[in-house]
Amino acid sequence: MFYICSNCGFGSGSWIGKCPDCGGWNTLKEKPEFAKASSGKKGEAVKKITITSLSKIKSPTKSRLSTGIFEFDRVLGGGVVPGEVILLTGQPGIGKSTLVLQAFQNKKVLYISGEESAEQVKNRAERLSVN
Repeated sequence: MFYICSNCGFGSGSWIGKCPDCGGWNTLKEKPEFAKASSGKKGEAVKKITITSLSKIKSPTKSRLSTGIFEFDRVLGGGVVPGEVILLTGQPGIGKSTLVLQAFQNKKVLYISGEESAEQVKNRAERLSVN
């Protein structure tokens, strides 16, 4: 369900008593045919979503690629599916970057680190003799 303020056009996925944009009370009205569009424009109509049971969806058969590290592959369900995103978390210094560099050496991947600079990752890769 989607709610639109009748005063200013503010949109919300849930009903709220006071519009945060214009301050109007009880101005958000139910609009099932509207949804917040990805463009961010208020009250812009988008196509309706169809709910489908998972049992009716055919799974694409994508083969998994081995990283060459048995336990890592096991945790990933048998390897990496091309195109998937993996979020690897843990305390600083436990070896996340080292594991990723070793597991994906000579493979084209996007590696994003929130705690290390690009230079630190490059130095570690050189120390491990991976590229």
